[in-house]
Amino acid sequence: MSDENLDFLRYPIGRFTPPDFISEKELKDWIGALEVYPSRLYNLVADLSDVQLDTPYRNGGWTVRQVIHHLSDSHHNSYMRFKWALTEDTPQIKVYDEKAWAALEDSVSGPISLSLEHLAAVHKKLVYLLKNLDRAALKKGFLHPESGFTTLEENIGRYVWHGNHHFAHIERLLQDKGWRS
Repeated sequence: MSDENLDFLRYPIGRFTPPDFISEKELKDWIGALEVYPSRLYNLVADLSDVQLDTPYRNGGWTVRQVIHHLSDSHHNSYMRFKWALTEDTPQIKVYDEKAWAALEDSVSGPISLSLEHLAAVHKKLVYLLKNLDRAALKKGFLHPESGFTTLEENIGRYVWHGNHHFAHIERLLQDKGWRS
C-alpha cells in the first residue's frame, strides 16, 4: 500500500489545520457540532454486532469498539484541558499514550454503551461550559508538550475534527463491508 493510500485511510477527512481566524459563526457551528456528535455516533454504531464492533477500520488500525472507547477517553481528556486552561495560567497538560489506553481491556472488550453514555455526558458538560464563555476566555489556552500552545477556541475546532475523523473511519468501514449504504 502506498504512503498516500495509507494516509487517506488514516486521515479520511484530512489532517486538522486550525484556521488563521476563528469567527463567531465558526465557533457557534463548532459548538453545535459538539452538541450533536454523541447522538450522531450513537446512530452510526448502536446496532452493530460484536463481530462488526471487533473489526478494525483498516489493516493495523483499531477496532470500531476501540475507536468508540478512544473517543470517550480523548474527549474526556479534552474537557479536562478546557477546565485547566480556564482555571490555571497556561498550564502544561499531561499527554497520554492513546495506543496503550486502546489496548486496555475496557477498550478491547468493554460494552460500547459505557463510552457512548460517557461521551454524551462529557459533551453536555462541555457544550454547557462553552456556551457560557466569552471570547476572552476562549483565547486562554494550554501548552501541549508536543504541539505547543493551543487556544481553547482552536481546541473546540480540533475536537470537532477529531470526532468527525473517527466517525469517517467507522462510516467508511461500514460502507466498505456493505453493512450500511
